[in-house]
Amino acid sequence: MNILVAIKQVPDTDKVRMDPLTGTMVREGVDTIVNPLDLYAIELAIRLREKHGGKVTAFTMGPPAADKALKEAIAMGCDAGVLITDRAFSGSDTWATSYALSRAVAKMGAFDLILAGERATDGDTGQVGPCLAAWLDIPVLTYVGSVEASDNRSIVARRLVEEGYQRVRVQTPCLLTVVKEVANPRLPTLRGKKFARQTKIAVYGAADLDVEPACLGLKGSPTKVSKIFYPKVTRGGRLVKASDEASAAMAVDQLIAFLEERDLLGAGDLAGGR
Repeated sequence: MNILVAIKQVPDTDKVRMDPLTGTMVREGVDTIVNPLDLYAIELAIRLREKHGGKVTAFTMGPPAADKALKEAIAMGCDAGVLITDRAFSGSDTWATSYALSRAVAKMGAFDLILAGERATDGDTGQVGPCLAAWLDIPVLTYVGSVEASDNRSIVARRLVEEGYQRVRVQTPCLLTVVKEVANPRLPTLRGKKFARQTKIAVYGAADLDVEPACLGLKGSPTKVSKIFYPKVTRGGRLVKASDEASAAMAVDQLIAFLEERDLLGAGDLAGGR
C-alpha cells in the first residue's frame, strides 16, 4: 500500500501564543513537537505497511523548521517526508491549509490511503482531514478506532460514535482520521534516527504546485480572527464554615438567599421546607 500520513508540528501546549494583530499563531522561536494525535496515525501507517508492504510518506505544511517533525516521523519508521513550505502559505486557516495540502498530494502521485490524527492540539478543530478529503474528492472516515481489514481495494474500519462503535467498509483511495485507541505509537529507534538523518526531505513551495494564489494564506482563508483577548479568571465568593447545627443552618439560609437573588430557584424548589 502507498500510504500518506498528514502530520503537523505544533507548539507545546503551555507555550501557545497568538499574534493580536494578525490573529494567527506565533510559531517562530517556540518549542515545537509533533502533534501528539498524529503519532497514532504514523503508527497505524507503519503497521499497515508491515502487513501489506508498500511505502509510508509523512507530509506537513509549515515553516522550514517543520522538517524536524518529518525527521521524527521517519525515525519512527516512515520511509520518506515531504515539507510544504512557503511564505505564501502563512496565516492559512483550515480551508486554505487543506487546499495547499491537496495540491501537494496531487503532485506526490497515486496513493491508496491518507491517515491523519483526529485533530491538532493547537487549533483543535478536526477540520483539515475532512477538508483535504473534500478537495481530493475521496471518501473520509473520522474517529477511526481500529482497522479490522484492509487491502488495496477497500478498508474495514471501526469508528467511535456517540452510541458506541460503527463498522464501515470504504473503498480506496480514502482518508481516515484516527483516535488514540487505534494503536500505541512506537518510539524512534537508533537505526531509525540514523536513517532519518540521512534521508533528504522533499520540499514543495507554492511555485512547485498547481495552485491558485488567491486561495493561499490569509487572503485565501474564508475565516478570520477578528479579536484576541485573554479572559481573566476571578473567583469571588464568601466562605461559610458549618461546624455545628447553628452555623450549618446559617450556611443554608445564605445559600438560599444567594440563589433567590439571582432568580435561580423555582417556585416549587423550596416546597416542603428544609
